[in-house]
Amino acid sequence: MKSNLEEALEYHSKGRAGKIEVVTTKPCLTSRELSLAYTPWVAEPCRVINKNPEDVYKYTAKGNLVAVVTNGTAVLGLGDIGPLASKPVMEGKGVLFKRFADIDVFDIELKSKDPKEIIKAVQLLEPTFGGINLEDIKAPECFEIEETLKETMNIPVFHDDQHGTAIISCAALLNAVEIVGKEMSEIKIIVNGAGSAAISCCNLYVSAGAKKENITMYDSKGCLHKGRTDLNKYKMQFAVDEDRGTLTDAMKGADVFVGLSVGGVVSKEMIKSMAKDPVVFALANPDPEITYEDATSARDDIVMATGRSDYPNQVNNVLGFPFIFRGALDVRANKINEEMKMAATLALADLAKEKVPELVLRAYEGEEFSFGRHYIIPKPFDPRVLWHVAPAIAKAAMDTGVARTNIEDWDAYKEQLKERLGLSKEVVRVMVQKAKVNPKRVVYPDGEDEKIIRATHSVVNDNIAKPILLGNEKIIKDTIKDLGYDEGEIDIIDPTQSNKIDEYAQKYFDKRKRKGVTLRQANQLMSKPNYFGAMMVDSGDADAYIGGLNAHYPRTIKPALQCIGVRDGFKVVSGLYIIIAKNDVYFFADTTVNINPTADELAEIAISAADTVQDFDIVPKIAMLSFSNFGSSSSPEVLKVKQAVKKVKELRPDLMIDGEMQADTAVVPELIEQDFPFSNLKGRANVLVFPDLNSGNIAYKLMARIGQATVVGPILMGMKVPIHVLQRNAPVEDIINMTAIAVVGANTLK
Repeated sequence: MKSNLEEALEYHSKGRAGKIEVVTTKPCLTSRELSLAYTPWVAEPCRVINKNPEDVYKYTAKGNLVAVVTNGTAVLGLGDIGPLASKPVMEGKGVLFKRFADIDVFDIELKSKDPKEIIKAVQLLEPTFGGINLEDIKAPECFEIEETLKETMNIPVFHDDQHGTAIISCAALLNAVEIVGKEMSEIKIIVNGAGSAAISCCNLYVSAGAKKENITMYDSKGCLHKGRTDLNKYKMQFAVDEDRGTLTDAMKGADVFVGLSVGGVVSKEMIKSMAKDPVVFALANPDPEITYEDATSARDDIVMATGRSDYPNQVNNVLGFPFIFRGALDVRANKINEEMKMAATLALADLAKEKVPELVLRAYEGEEFSFGRHYIIPKPFDPRVLWHVAPAIAKAAMDTGVARTNIEDWDAYKEQLKERLGLSKEVVRVMVQKAKVNPKRVVYPDGEDEKIIRATHSVVNDNIAKPILLGNEKIIKDTIKDLGYDEGEIDIIDPTQSNKIDEYAQKYFDKRKRKGVTLRQANQLMSKPNYFGAMMVDSGDADAYIGGLNAHYPRTIKPALQCIGVRDGFKVVSGLYIIIAKNDVYFFADTTVNINPTADELAEIAISAADTVQDFDIVPKIAMLSFSNFGSSSSPEVLKVKQAVKKVKELRPDLMIDGEMQADTAVVPELIEQDFPFSNLKGRANVLVFPDLNSGNIAYKLMARIGQATVVGPILMGMKVPIHVLQRNAPVEDIINMTAIAVVGANTLK
């Protein structure tokens, strides 16, 4: 059995080692393409760049490439673990750059603690990268390194440990101070911690209106004051004239406390001693200087922020660096200056005051929040941050003369940013967040399987569903214990020992007694988890069913059809796969059930797929596929598809659908626009309905194996209640995703 530690290690090691890879953006399959990519024709862009160096941004990836550079001397809470051990963190930083702002990253781990060597190494990298993100380099060396690089390099250099925290916390502070009705110039600020982040935070607070004389900073030896002889020049910036006593002393009457230190150093009594409407940022992670519970119980007028995601007002650097670099790269800025940092700060502060859209509320379990004490900073997974912060950075760079190219159409730029984010790839996350709003009871017939137990543990922790595991109770509990989970968090039912078996058998017998089933046979079947689970859902003792992990497809779908049946108004059950290919998402149907559907059945499959896609908050654009384009063939196979299209248009005139059409016509908008302008399908189709099971099944498997697409499913459509059949040996993540989809389906059908 795997522990959580083993899971973490497996995550980083399974398959291709690590979390990143380099992929080509141009085709390179034929000899002609190879000659263009490399010798001899690669010489042409080389000649152009030699004449005009700025063209490097036109012909290479430099303009979207950032180096994440570290020497591993201050990694997370691990300290000086060296460059090799820091590499997983730097790869992770690269993942965040790509995930939130579509920026490519090479992580660079340097084997040196000498600032001069690090400076020289980074300077030599300038021709390769569009920007440099310094990371996890200890103070005070990090100050010297960044200062020198900013002065000597002609691309943006940004030490995120300093400025990321400063920007996010300053935005939160501006809003907190406004909410409590105070002025930045008057507030008394106490800072515990005097490292790079603390010093950068205080510098930005001063830029935002705070007075340096109103800031008292503490390190591990006490108050920073001018009588101390152990302060470096960076700490000396915030040394006060005289020692202001202990942290406890300084907190009395203070308006703001900012913790960038270690957990547990602030008590309730210290919070009680602060001024009216205190602002407390306890940002040590994972254990804050004072817990959220202790701080809020000490004062009911407090505005509290932490670095944690499980409490309101999370100060998280991911709100900053991806979007700051996005804006800087898009105008080819040669630096990230103070004006740009303040622009990011103000953009974040202003965004928190805007009405929060449904898209964001869903991402946070439907929680209602608006500007106020419990919402002073945007949420880290708010996608709007990209198109608010990046344009603010770009404009500030242009206004201050550090941009080398200008943006003329800001509306078009914001749309481009949204496209970069690839919001369509968020379809699964949307379903997960929707499920969290109203978790439902989901039964798993393969309850003894370790993958199911791991998945349901995550499902419980993330409040996606209320799982019910079917199987031998001792086996399941032993596995839960071996995995180190809490056995009380999941319901376990052994069908052979359940007092419901007779009731379910009688119900099943009543359904099937005229189809060759005896009561004795019904009792025998109810001891089987797949039949027992299906009858649980039919009887209302569970809301959805996830099976098939260790069984062939028919063995799972047959009991479901016999026990539950097809939804009212439907005649066929069909299967749909979500296909995520790069930044595009498609829905393939039917891929699992109907071998050769009739025109009426195809029409029903298309309508089922459209309704399912709408659950993902996506507007369905349906293409009915064939080997023919709009009447180019009159074969029976083509006429069937044409009739299905006509049927859907009659039944559901609200849907955008057309066909018959070939697959490339469906997914390449230019083909329809040029050759078939009469079609009512506008843009790329996202729902592809295949004419038979052969083509649908082959297509999704080829996409998964050759097309390297992410495939989620199958989603079973047309059942009275959500019944989903996993692919055999599906990974844990797929089980979690299918659970979320089942819960949303249960809520939709209720």
